Amino acid sequence: MARGSLSRRDLLKGTLALGGGGLIVMTAGGEVVAASSKLSSKNTPTPYTNMFRRPPVLMPSEEGVDDMGPYQKYRLTQKLGKASILPGLTTTIAGYNGIFPGPTIRVKQGTRTEVRICNALSDVNTLNGRPFSTVTHLHGSASLPQYDGYANDQTKPGQVKTYKYPNWQQGRTLWYHDHNHGDTAQNVYSGLAAQYHLKDPYETAQLPQDEYDVPLVISDVAFNADGSVAFEPDGNAGFMGDIVMVNGVPWPKMKVKPRVYRFRVLAATISRSWRFALSTGEPFYIVGNDAGMTPKVNAVKSWRQGGAERYEVLIDFRKYKVGTKIELQNLSNKNNVDFANTGKVMQFEVVADSGPADTYQIPTTLDLGPQPYANRGAVEVNKLKPEMATARRRLRVERKHGEWTVNGETWADVEESGFKRVFGNPKPYDVEIWELVNESGGWYHSFHIHLIDAQIIARNTTSDGKAHPWEGGGKDVFYLGENETVTALMQFTTGDGNVGGRYMTHCHNLVHEDSDMMIQFAVGDLENNNPISMDPARAETESEMPVTYAPSYPLGT
Repeated sequence: MARGSLSRRDLLKGTLALGGGGLIVMTAGGEVVAASSKLSSKNTPTPYTNMFRRPPVLMPSEEGVDDMGPYQKYRLTQKLGKASILPGLTTTIAGYNGIFPGPTIRVKQGTRTEVRICNALSDVNTLNGRPFSTVTHLHGSASLPQYDGYANDQTKPGQVKTYKYPNWQQGRTLWYHDHNHGDTAQNVYSGLAAQYHLKDPYETAQLPQDEYDVPLVISDVAFNADGSVAFEPDGNAGFMGDIVMVNGVPWPKMKVKPRVYRFRVLAATISRSWRFALSTGEPFYIVGNDAGMTPKVNAVKSWRQGGAERYEVLIDFRKYKVGTKIELQNLSNKNNVDFANTGKVMQFEVVADSGPADTYQIPTTLDLGPQPYANRGAVEVNKLKPEMATARRRLRVERKHGEWTVNGETWADVEESGFKRVFGNPKPYDVEIWELVNESGGWYHSFHIHLIDAQIIARNTTSDGKAHPWEGGGKDVFYLGENETVTALMQFTTGDGNVGGRYMTHCHNLVHEDSDMMIQFAVGDLENNNPISMDPARAETESEMPVTYAPSYPLGT
């Protein structure tokens, strides 16, 4: 149910709880809590002194081929763990397999996966004092509703749920994270987030692979003096920290060879948005978006990225001499609260390469390959045309009566309707146009629509009325700055074995989401694939099994 908005007095109490290190910034859209860590100088990380590391790649516990084709099974345990993030201190995190970020899962297109997720967390989340229930959402997957991470489909401590993913979509960077209603911000902030790579022969043939295909999970956090994470729970504002982490490491330094690298950039942030740039002023080459490769490769000096958005970029290190150091910077955006070092992200240092010279040619266009289920009427997202649309809908995100709402409604309205209230009801494979409107003022919204890939066909704030140069390709998260309107053209492609059902759409500023800025739509009959009762979590009866990770690359690379 919706929680009442925090008063100014309540937020000031929260600032005192942060040891006086918190800031409250008043905006037209409400209060933003920005926390400066209370660490002593000896425990405060210094930018570019810690070595970069990649999250481990999880190996399947079982794989094979059955009557339906190839499959893989994975096991994850949500549990508390100890992380050495700060000098001289340890930090308790809640992570998949007890680590942050959780392990990366890599799957080939067409290989079904079953991911068994056990909640072995404590009964109470120390950040908010509530039960540590979870819901796992594979963000970017065209999953069945009962495996899509529906906000009320809880797995309580001591329970387990096996999520089933079809993986028929074209290659892309997905991520899995918590989606428990009312606690998503706290649970993700505690560490429940990781990347999931869906690979296909087309991206494999055209983009850098293996050592030169690098995941970046970027977040901001604040710490208490004892090394625990500082977080102000509840409220209709936002939360920003003063320490930037990449793959769980504060401001890391990475050794790179004079080659072209592909970086999969995930903004796993609670409320902060980013504007990335290189200290040299050289361009990034945008080769991928939320829904995978972009048909056209655009060179940009910087790009804007909101929470949950994924961008795949190429950086060409061949132009630098060995020993050159390049910073990945954050130029920031309106609505952020910045600290002394939030303008820094990580540092690259070019090192010698004993191998043959890199002859990779940066492409100008990319071949996305065939569209799955074209025989059912599916159209590749970049080839959708406005005249294909059978409906046009408008979603307005706004602060109304002290609450963050979508078209004046909240998730509480959905709950009170017995989960039957829907914003729209397209049929499978229908094409629609949705106008996403932010008229709230004082805040930006990173707006996510489950199930779909969409093409941005209009923006009201660009000089040509079109998408930004970095927004080519399919999107499922849309950056809505103050007074911005995005027009998105989408198809509700469900795939074989999925007749549809209920899916959520919401703000991915997770504090807003937890404050009920979420509604739902249904594809086909809303009674199909009931997301709560169809395949609920059950009591865990098995012992935790050892996990196996793939061989990794040396620390710092």
